Amino acid sequence: MDSFYASVEILDNPSLKGKPVIVGGSPHSRGVVATCSYEARKFGIHSAMASSRAFKLCPQAIFVRGNFPRYKEVSLQIREIFSRFTTLIEPLSLDEAYLDVTGHELYATQIAKKIKHFIQKEIGLTASAGVGPNKLIAKIASDLDKPNGLTVIQPHQVEEFMRNLALRKISGIGEATEKKLLQYSFKICSDIWPYTEEELKEKLGERLGSFLYTRTRGLDEDPIHTHWVRKSLGTETTFAEDLLDREKIKEELIKLSEQVAESLKKKNLAGKTITLKVKYSDFKSITRAKSIEAITNQSALINETAYSLLSKTLAGEKPIRLLGLCVSRFEDKTQDTSQLSLIDLL
Repeated sequence: MDSFYASVEILDNPSLKGKPVIVGGSPHSRGVVATCSYEARKFGIHSAMASSRAFKLCPQAIFVRGNFPRYKEVSLQIREIFSRFTTLIEPLSLDEAYLDVTGHELYATQIAKKIKHFIQKEIGLTASAGVGPNKLIAKIASDLDKPNGLTVIQPHQVEEFMRNLALRKISGIGEATEKKLLQYSFKICSDIWPYTEEELKEKLGERLGSFLYTRTRGLDEDPIHTHWVRKSLGTETTFAEDLLDREKIKEELIKLSEQVAESLKKKNLAGKTITLKVKYSDFKSITRAKSIEAITNQSALINETAYSLLSKTLAGEKPIRLLGLCVSRFEDKTQDTSQLSLIDLL
């Protein structure tokens, strides 16, 4: 979908049409941009940018708080349109999904055009589609002609399509990995091609080397996953002012632990690994994790674990902008979750 959250807000309030709309936190808070309209993007505004920074770039921007129940409602309407053509649907988020239309009586490009048409006609929003022989190619193609675009890559076009593609365009390659690759002057896909898979593994490690060897050639055998299983549950909070006082930080951890525990119980979940996320005032983020011997959804144990992880950070020495807490490695909740000792996995 094209700037999904912002587009839904404009759909519900047509007076916003043609204006720089930002969905996210207030510019007078420590909030961030969730997404923005294309009019706002012209000013250099993008997702995850501090709202205060976005306001400086575009003082006339209209800031709107997110309405996620509404976004989910529209997302389900879009998914119903998908289901008219295939049951093989893998949602990535509220606004993006993979569809496998292999064997359909219509060509994939015809299906993409029909889906885009129905979304615009029935819902009033625009979408961009990528058509390719696998998920990797389709994903990259979907981002090339936005908004309201359609890019088709035929199997015989894959090699030429990938040749000069920036490595950062491949899903799974983030900023940190990009920096690592630049150390070897790896910038585009064809920079990888002269190396064997074993040479890449030796340079970059087993997992990354193998990943790049196949992905830079446009190869991806990953099937559509129609059944999604939650792997983690957490929450985070950005403070109005940076926290340096350790006692206040401890109080915030208690709140987060209680929130996570409540959410786990509502979903009848319990996990073994607790992860603490800390973002300092300079925007540098770190994570620390511990596992316990058996599953839990008890706030006291989650908080105890989180506080032990806090000692492995610069809390109390360096101002903290954000704290996050997450529980993962879910298992059968029938185990006793009361008194559990900790196993440090750091």
